[in-house]
Amino acid sequence: MSGAGEAYDVTEQGGPVRPGEPAGALGVAELELKPALEAVLMVVDAPATEEHLARVVQRPRRAVARALHELADEYDSQCRGFDLRLVAGGWRFYARAAYADAVESFVLDGQTARLTQAALETLAVVAYRQPVSRSRVSAVRGVNCDGVMRTLLQRGLVEEAGTEPETGAILYRTTTYFLERLGLRGLDELPDLAPFLPEAEAVERDSPEGIPSFEVDDSGDSQTDH
Repeated sequence: MSGAGEAYDVTEQGGPVRPGEPAGALGVAELELKPALEAVLMVVDAPATEEHLARVVQRPRRAVARALHELADEYDSQCRGFDLRLVAGGWRFYARAAYADAVESFVLDGQTARLTQAALETLAVVAYRQPVSRSRVSAVRGVNCDGVMRTLLQRGLVEEAGTEPETGAILYRTTTYFLERLGLRGLDELPDLAPFLPEAEAVERDSPEGIPSFEVDDSGDSQTDH
């Protein structure tokens, strides 16, 4: 008899190959695949990879990937209020874009939860020039961005990405959460706006890393940022 903690594998059809498996393991493997995936995706708080989902439902990755694509097509053909998307390397349910106004009305309900214009501009510079230092972001925008960068860090939209070898300045990049919020699979899906930003060489000439920092206020942006 196999022990309760013994590892097991599944066949290409998804059935267990070892006898005597724990009842819970057998139960998960015997569930209908698509409803099981739907139930799991209802409770995820971040996009779930196909590998992770395959482990959870105890099925081969190829079978899970096929089922996910079929579910996404079914939701599209039925014009449901939600869709299933592959975003940032994983799958997750999202409200369909056609009903964004209804969702926004419910979520905000009179509250202001959007990023400021300054934060959006700073985030755009980081997204297109990453990894990039704060002083270079400030040079592109023409104002100090220390406070805004702190806001973006706190919201999980950007993160530190090491230091610049020549100067030791901290570099920043966008996060997986950034991709998730924008509904992107990767940075290659960003709109082609890079040509409208200054070239890196021009930024370097205008913004040496040693420039002093501007004063910032408590609102999350520079006092010079209006």
